[in-house]
Amino acid sequence: MVKIDLITGFLGSGKTTFIKEYARYLMRQGLNIGILENDYGAINVDMMLLQDLEGEKCELEIIAGGCDADCHRRRFRTKLIAMGMCGYDRVIVEPSGIYDVDEFFDALREDPLDQWYEIGNVITIVDAKLEKDLSETADYLLASEAANAGCILLSHADEADPVQMDETIAHLNAAMEGIQCKRRFSEEVIRKSVLQFVDKDFEKIANCGYRIESYEKRFVDDSGEFSSLYYMNKAFDRDRLEVLVKQVFADVSCGKVFRIKGFFLDQNEKWVELNATKDQIRFAPIGAGQDVVIVIGQDLVEEKIDKYLS
Repeated sequence: MVKIDLITGFLGSGKTTFIKEYARYLMRQGLNIGILENDYGAINVDMMLLQDLEGEKCELEIIAGGCDADCHRRRFRTKLIAMGMCGYDRVIVEPSGIYDVDEFFDALREDPLDQWYEIGNVITIVDAKLEKDLSETADYLLASEAANAGCILLSHADEADPVQMDETIAHLNAAMEGIQCKRRFSEEVIRKSVLQFVDKDFEKIANCGYRIESYEKRFVDDSGEFSSLYYMNKAFDRDRLEVLVKQVFADVSCGKVFRIKGFFLDQNEKWVELNATKDQIRFAPIGAGQDVVIVIGQDLVEEKIDKYLS
């Protein structure tokens, strides 16, 4: 049977960065892998970020967005059926940051997927410097995506001090209490940046498994308070974009912005990746991209953000 891993994490937590390094580890072990980008977004920037993995031992697949939840579940199941025929040793699923984990478990209990796939691991990525003032809905998503995890990885742990990481774990445990789940996290939490991992770290994660926990289930409308805004073909230069991104994060009238990401061409016509949170803005060269900036957040005020990026 094909092992299948689910990589969960709230919006902007750093799932794609982890998957890039995790996939490289699995390929070093000689495994043939498939990565399924399971997102509702109109433009899948994360798919572009993973494109350098594609090759003889790794293939990328995507579920097109723009459909309702039932349609999305059908597409997810259909895609897994197709991938089950490709001879992979391991499949990695990266869902949206707004995701009902039960969709994953339910699909894999159905015929024929239950005959082809074996659930390997549920790995949850949490920002080491987690925002303290998340809404009740955001805390629900945070907790529900972590409840079944075999391990919790604190992303950007190299940028956080021990007190900040303790506060993040305390916040996560409070969120677990908020959804009436008895589970609390301590030993399952890995306080180390993925970019500092050695193979022994990945080996531990690749065998962390998963849990089945009960908690209070709530309905979250992914098209409601959480949203993404897309700004295409704006020809930003790096200096100007950095200023504008800082202004958007600083302007509370824009709504609660979790992350700004995208690509642009530099003065040498080379693609550059943008990945920003309120604490840090990162630029990195990338082989190929699309001229787009995406703002991800909660209760975004489009007309306010337009003043900076349109």
